[in-house]
Amino acid sequence: MTGRLTGKVAFITGAARGQGRAHALRMAREGADIIAVDVAGPLPECVPYNSATPDDFAETVALVEATGRRILASTVDVRDLDGLRKAVDDGVDTLGRLDTIVANAGISVTETWDAITPESFRDVMDINVTGTWNTVVAGAQQIIDGGRGGSIVLISSAAGVKMQAFMVHYTASKHAVTGMARALAAELGKHDIRVNSVHPGAVNTAMGSGDLPAALGRAIETNPQLAHMNTPFLPRWIAEPEDIADAVCWLASDDARNITASQVCIDQGSTQY
Repeated sequence: MTGRLTGKVAFITGAARGQGRAHALRMAREGADIIAVDVAGPLPECVPYNSATPDDFAETVALVEATGRRILASTVDVRDLDGLRKAVDDGVDTLGRLDTIVANAGISVTETWDAITPESFRDVMDINVTGTWNTVVAGAQQIIDGGRGGSIVLISSAAGVKMQAFMVHYTASKHAVTGMARALAAELGKHDIRVNSVHPGAVNTAMGSGDLPAALGRAIETNPQLAHMNTPFLPRWIAEPEDIADAVCWLASDDARNITASQVCIDQGSTQY
């Protein structure tokens, strides 16, 4: 590791496991201290995989601390703006500053368009869109007040560039995140704050476990010609969380100091046709 985030502090949501944990560990190994947030508890009923647990979150804390860096962890739902603000304020009080926001928390739900209920549509939008907005609002002023500039990374999806069949609500939410990043980049640029979106394809996390594969299989049966819309160019059909964390860490570093309002795809080429 190069220590390219030494002395910096990153605020990361959805940090209990999967991509969020990978972001926290990658940044800690590069020298950053971490303000970590996760709901670490039950997710909406429409979510077809198991939620992160307090034990998962405790493991993230232990892994970050093993790198020698500090971490302040708070159990907060990203729909709770006041809770996020308190987590960030407490983190800045303890760690001294804020340089980077990684809005990673989100949910994925597989349903055909006519099976989506008002409740599931609202849950996906509230967590993936409003939760992302809340994350930025909770931390951006702290970066501005620091006067050093910074980086905000919104985790969108390949579905935020192309689309994902049988996930109208998820696709809509991730397109919203893509637009949000571009609009924020325009307004926050005067503070030397860069805002970019990252667009993973399939990633080997718990989001792809539980009943989600079976739900996707049932949905494909209703319209088989959509089954291969996201076929990758490369022989690797699935990325590891660490692959996404590498890109996020780069965007947080000075190596990406001229990169803003960009969409960084990590999808083996699946969105390019």
